[in-house]
Amino acid sequence: METVKGFKDFTGEEAIKRAEVRKILIETFEQFGFEPAETPVVEYEKFVRGNNSNDEAVSDIFKLKDKGKRKLALRYEFTFQLKRLMKNKKLPYKRYQIGEVFRDEPISANRLRQFTQCDVDIIGTSEIPSRDEAEILSLVSGVLNKLGIKFTILINNRKLLNEILEDLKVKDKNKDQVLRELDKIDKLSIQDIQKNLSKFGAGKLLEAIGQGEKYFVKFDSYKEIISLIDYCRIYDVGVKFSPTVVRGLGYYNGSVFEIKVKDVRESICGGGSFKFNEVQSTGISLGLDRLFNLAKLDLEKESYLVVSLGQDREAIKLSEKLRKEGKAVKIYYGKPSKALDYANSYRINNVIFVGEKEIKSKKFKIKDMKSGKEKELKLK
Repeated sequence: METVKGFKDFTGEEAIKRAEVRKILIETFEQFGFEPAETPVVEYEKFVRGNNSNDEAVSDIFKLKDKGKRKLALRYEFTFQLKRLMKNKKLPYKRYQIGEVFRDEPISANRLRQFTQCDVDIIGTSEIPSRDEAEILSLVSGVLNKLGIKFTILINNRKLLNEILEDLKVKDKNKDQVLRELDKIDKLSIQDIQKNLSKFGAGKLLEAIGQGEKYFVKFDSYKEIISLIDYCRIYDVGVKFSPTVVRGLGYYNGSVFEIKVKDVRESICGGGSFKFNEVQSTGISLGLDRLFNLAKLDLEKESYLVVSLGQDREAIKLSEKLRKEGKAVKIYYGKPSKALDYANSYRINNVIFVGEKEIKSKKFKIKDMKSGKEKELKLK
């Protein structure tokens, strides 16, 4: 039976690698003092939509109804659920969450309809938001370095973009649409972007932001860009100011950031600063699926297949001894002739046969499946 279009099973090496990526994420999140949270997959549709109904991501939510005819939806991301989680929490509240999110949108090689999102957020940032933003970017930098991914961090500021639109006399009613068009910079040609911006009275925007730093220094919000760069230097994290970074969701109200890698058009992760329940916050979201595709990890670990030659009791005892030493062990009760094929199929790198002869001598031969060599294990 095939899966539904846009959904996928993960087994074998894929599942092992995904688990390893998840482990690295959790270890790094907790090193930075973030605590885990879990939230429902199903929410009221009204809560899911929030005040962002015009955002592209919100328009792609999976809608459902229960037996009581209540309008429900699958979560499309985690950030909106923070509105509920943050209540009565001592600030700053630092939480991370890893789990499945769903979007009813066209699929591509890099995007399924169910994907695993990994979020970290600081609810209640300090009076200098760039301090917390820099910590978030340091955390992400640490994750990507551990995964062996070469990356570039691009930063911008939504307040700065709004100041620029004011300076260009763009009408208030057109500002949101102008930002949506600018956000398509990686999806459309410059000519198409220019054409679309002109429709909304922002035909001079690309020319303006292409002038370099001399243009931006006159805007008050550019100081926040400088501050973020300075704090990132303290963390030894390199960032690059990019005035075309927007981030599609409407709730961002300060710094925004995206992480790019060579030869991949879409960002592999992104985030920014926002305000929920009148509390200023910042965070970032990483897609486990994209990290999985890019990660360069050595997945070969010491593992054992203990093969019982009619000596189940002793095979179990030996397996337990090895497990207590921290080894990964499977027990095989099938035909010995098939044991080596079984070990190869599951990438088990050591095989131990347990028979009457081995039990009497308390000596077991360990076959290294990679080299084919054998060594001796003595039971104390």
